[in-house]
Amino acid sequence: MEKVGSDRIDADCRRGRGAATNATGRFEEFQRERVDDGWTEEPLPPFRTEVSIERPRSVITRNSSPDLAFDRSLNPYRGCEHGCIYCYARPTHAWLGYSAGLDFETRLIARPDAATQLEKELRRKSYQVAPLALGTNTDPYQPIEGQYRIMRQVLEVLEAFQHPVLIITKGTLIERDLDILSRMAAKGLAQVGISVTSLQADLSRKMEPRVPSPVRRLRMIEALSQAEVPVRVMASPIVPGLTDHELEPILEAGRDAGAVAASYILLRLPGEVAPLFQDWLDEHYPDRAARVMNRVREMRDGKDYTSEFGERFVGRGVVADLLKQRFQKACQRLGLVRDLPEMRCDLFESPLQQGDQLSLF
Repeated sequence: MEKVGSDRIDADCRRGRGAATNATGRFEEFQRERVDDGWTEEPLPPFRTEVSIERPRSVITRNSSPDLAFDRSLNPYRGCEHGCIYCYARPTHAWLGYSAGLDFETRLIARPDAATQLEKELRRKSYQVAPLALGTNTDPYQPIEGQYRIMRQVLEVLEAFQHPVLIITKGTLIERDLDILSRMAAKGLAQVGISVTSLQADLSRKMEPRVPSPVRRLRMIEALSQAEVPVRVMASPIVPGLTDHELEPILEAGRDAGAVAASYILLRLPGEVAPLFQDWLDEHYPDRAARVMNRVREMRDGKDYTSEFGERFVGRGVVADLLKQRFQKACQRLGLVRDLPEMRCDLFESPLQQGDQLSLF
């Protein structure tokens, strides 16, 4: 598949996608561009979703970040067809030799053996149980999950081991797994976070082209709540000068749909995400582009992004402090908590395998 340099891709070739460019990955030796060679009059074909298979030897990723409430995660997919222009995970595609732009949305990696490998890792005698987070890098319920069903298999393993799980998603396919999640939640083993970036359908469609609408995501919260699965409404990312005024309405809509907890994260623009996001602003909101980026830099010590622990999710400065105060006051008014109850780890147990001897006690 051809790749593109820094030039903007024709709109017809990227219809339904978030990024406007597809610059060669930063680790690649040569720059490649998608060009019309003039031999035919046919237009260049649009970017189609392609899926490759990866069979990893390990699926649990560890972290020691003080900003996160978990120390381990699992991602069934690399890349994400949702195409959110602000996605902080875009730069990870460069490690695969792909672009953080359109490649991230169209050249996806599925890990169909994830559940089998997870079971092996959970059975190790050295394994110490703690909540496992799913969807921390790319959405586990993106559209291709409907075909590969990797999340369903992973949840079946976690339920068999009575292992606590935290899921973060925007995808409606999570409703398919309400049976498992409801049973696990009844034992204190499951929690879900649903991200709502904006309540404006038009803005959401431009910023998150293949994500369910805001109204549909609120119905997801309602469905999870009715299944008695604890739900957190995540106002993230907050885009200064574009969506920051929606913080309180998002929290209130989430609460009304059944969310019992809330969180927010300030827009993060690491690596290649910054120029991709600025291109998107120039195309869709040219009248606000300068204002948005100036406000971002005001909250990021004059830079497009800062990654210091304790600040990367919330920023710094007067405007950042005011946003934090608004969030705290809204949560207090709406009865939303910052932290859900701790999930149970004492129920964890390796299920018997074929040939195992039953215990006499």
